[in-house]
Amino acid sequence: MRRRSLSIAAAVAAVLTTYVAVAQGSASAADGLLSQGRTATASSTESAAFPASNAVDGNPGTRWSSAFSDPQWLQVDLGGTATLSSIVLDWEAAYSRTFNLQTSANGSSWTTIKANVAGVAGRQTVAVTGSGRYVRLQSTARATQWGVSLAEFEVYGSGGGPTPPPTIPPGAVRVAEFLADCPASHRLPDDPIIFPNMPGASHMHSFFGSTVTDAYSNVNTLLNANSNCNPSIDKSAYWIPTFYNNNVPVEPTTGIFYYLGEGVSDALIAQTQPLPLGLRIVAGNAKATGPNDNTISRWSCLAAGEVGSSHDFVTCPAGSMLESYLDFPHCWDGVNLDSADHKSHMAYPVNNACPPSHPVVVPKLRQVMRYPVNGNPANFRLASGAGYTMHGDFFNAWPVEEMARRVNDCIRPIIKCGTNGRP
Repeated sequence: MRRRSLSIAAAVAAVLTTYVAVAQGSASAADGLLSQGRTATASSTESAAFPASNAVDGNPGTRWSSAFSDPQWLQVDLGGTATLSSIVLDWEAAYSRTFNLQTSANGSSWTTIKANVAGVAGRQTVAVTGSGRYVRLQSTARATQWGVSLAEFEVYGSGGGPTPPPTIPPGAVRVAEFLADCPASHRLPDDPIIFPNMPGASHMHSFFGSTVTDAYSNVNTLLNANSNCNPSIDKSAYWIPTFYNNNVPVEPTTGIFYYLGEGVSDALIAQTQPLPLGLRIVAGNAKATGPNDNTISRWSCLAAGEVGSSHDFVTCPAGSMLESYLDFPHCWDGVNLDSADHKSHMAYPVNNACPPSHPVVVPKLRQVMRYPVNGNPANFRLASGAGYTMHGDFFNAWPVEEMARRVNDCIRPIIKCGTNGRP
């Protein structure tokens, strides 16, 4: 079988291109993905291993490849008339140098809605205006001696036919979830979100995930560094105020970071969008002066549910451990990767829906910390103060395709996945 792959430099460039596209052109992210699982046809295929259906299966590890000639086309039937806002083309190295995007009401008479588009290897987003039941990519010139090859052909907008039911593996647990298990990596008085490029400006933080997170961290440094997470492909940085017992720092036995589809209706879970590369989120209130200033974080005891939960430290019985839970907001404004107060670009759902100001549903991050302490909490404190000042910071550096795969395979169809992103 002929094998082709992008160089490492090209792959990094593709990721950074996606990052820029998300930062600058995400206004249409609130629209739904209409093409996944639909019927796709093509002018040709390289072989039976690369059918048109691979381009709409939601799996970036499969692809459609055409015969080695020009022109070529790939089209998808959306099942009904749809209003389109954008089309995402996830090209393999064998991409189309120039192409047109077309729509049709009947699959035979076509209207060009974008002409002579210059293709680029990697993930390419094209804003469009138009409507139709059928959407076609018409490749007019190949960029290589091979055919043209797409891992995914994603059509976004509203309308179309009924959403095809997801394929649920036998025995799958119907919980929308994947996770990363990340032990504590290091401690520094740094915060690359609140105090970027200002080492030592923050209270002490315990860092998880990326092993190099410091005041100077950015998307590039995180993507190019190691992670201690399981899975190690998660290059994200997570950090919390350091916990102290009798003024001695105590790290959690591990940090578990769940990515969940919950808090909104099942219909909206099915429209969940991947967390964009470079997104920064802060949850909790580091400056809280009392339990009522923080209704997000909570403390409880492992295997001692009778103790209940509280916004401040609780007394855990012998043999138990102190637990901290913190849920991050998961309604995004669809445009900004951060905001002046590091919170305004995100919101929590209201009545099982995202507010109009923050219309994009993304996975909900839940951090769970388990500390090997119990008993009287009088000598417990956080670097930020009392237990009710618990907060968390998240800097997303999941590779774009891996995040997209997990959202597609685990969150949207409501399937419980492990650290490998599989049921």
